[in-house]
Amino acid sequence: MKQLIFSFLFVFTLLPLAKAQDAYLFATFREPQQDGLLLAGSTDGYHWQSLGGPFNTPGVGTDKIMRDPSVCQGPDGTFYMVWTSSWTKDKGFGYASSKDLIHWTPSKYIEVMKYEPTTVNTWAPEVFYDDVHKQFIIMWASTIPYRFEKGQEAEDNNHRMYYCTTKDFKTFSKTKLFLDPKFSVIDCVLLKRAPKDYVLILKDNTRPERDVKVAFAKSPLGPFTTPSAAITPHFTEGPTVTKVGNDYLVYFEFYKDKKYGAVKTRDFKSFTDATNEVSLPQGHKHGTIFKVSAKFYDQLLKNLN
Repeated sequence: MKQLIFSFLFVFTLLPLAKAQDAYLFATFREPQQDGLLLAGSTDGYHWQSLGGPFNTPGVGTDKIMRDPSVCQGPDGTFYMVWTSSWTKDKGFGYASSKDLIHWTPSKYIEVMKYEPTTVNTWAPEVFYDDVHKQFIIMWASTIPYRFEKGQEAEDNNHRMYYCTTKDFKTFSKTKLFLDPKFSVIDCVLLKRAPKDYVLILKDNTRPERDVKVAFAKSPLGPFTTPSAAITPHFTEGPTVTKVGNDYLVYFEFYKDKKYGAVKTRDFKSFTDATNEVSLPQGHKHGTIFKVSAKFYDQLLKNLN
């Protein structure tokens, strides 16, 4: 089991929820990317406090880093996490699971692009539970030079999205192409709004775009509509989404300014800038938001105090 290591000091007292409601957790990392998994918590979805960490440390892949952690809770209550384990050369990503977000199984390396020997990278894997087919979908961005049309990007920076499925994280389906929007795309996040109503939030990684867009589908595996116009400014990436009340908050990273922003929407057609309404711990980087029960959140805080 991974040991719990606290490298960040608390400057406040972690307070439990006053009444039964969902809470929000943000799986994240900070530079240097060798530190491992960090968590931030929120009771309103807008204002976040650091919960310390690292809770799991990297140890697989060529570079042995932990970037872009994605956490999804399965129907059995277990939390499943995948992450970027190297900038280049890896044809897979890291994986671990936990019942309490503190104690994790030993890290494993899942090699999903081994059948493509010229694969440059395997970036930002995202795990999504498909409750219709009772399986997990894992999607990620990879570059296979000279495979797809491109714009101004170099051949080693022309990404498409791939995916595989699993029911137990022991056996995996054959890797397939998830999304080819006819441009370089990374950082996809999938949201289910209703039966046969899915939203894909993605980064258009082309020059001069480098911004976040959305597409829609009736199935979690598509086909997806043509991506929208940009919903964020240039030089933004790493989107994640959560629903707060009647609104959806799409968080994203201003990677040049090294800060987070957000937009708010109810229909994914019109968006309002909410950057000044949200606050996150300093240094917070690309990760994913997921909800937990009030009972679980209170117990997590008790374990950390």
